[in-house]
Amino acid sequence: MSDTETNETIGLRLRRQLPATPEQVFDAYTDPEKQKIWFSILDEDPGIVEIEVDLRVGGTQTAVWGPNRETLFREVQTYLEIDRPHRLVTESTGSEPDGTSMTTHVVVTFEANDGGTLVTVEQTGFPTPELRDFFQAQVWNGAFDRIEAYLTRS
Repeated sequence: MSDTETNETIGLRLRRQLPATPEQVFDAYTDPEKQKIWFSILDEDPGIVEIEVDLRVGGTQTAVWGPNRETLFREVQTYLEIDRPHRLVTESTGSEPDGTSMTTHVVVTFEANDGGTLVTVEQTGFPTPELRDFFQAQVWNGAFDRIEAYLTRS
């Protein structure tokens, strides 16, 4: 079995109910000006947040963030499928300040549910179960907390 086949089996699936319509949640998730707000909404000192989005199949979202110019994280997502406001599929390549990087496949769905939106994330391609667990516990829950704070304040 190759590393690619092995990596693709290491994935996560999680869900979060958010207090807005699918259109509002989709737009908060994809609009660069809204992302710049929720990306740092819970931070006392937001540091650097730069986001550019070309929301079309084949287009990219580039996000650069960190506490200072010397310590920046970078993520480039290439849009593979866009079905506003229901589904978004991307290939995501993230880079850490030390230069290490990882590419994963991400499917996000937005489903009207009980007066809000049930968001489901499926992400595959993690190199290790430990990294997957970190993304599940910290990265995605943190993103959902920030988006929810943005939606409830706007």
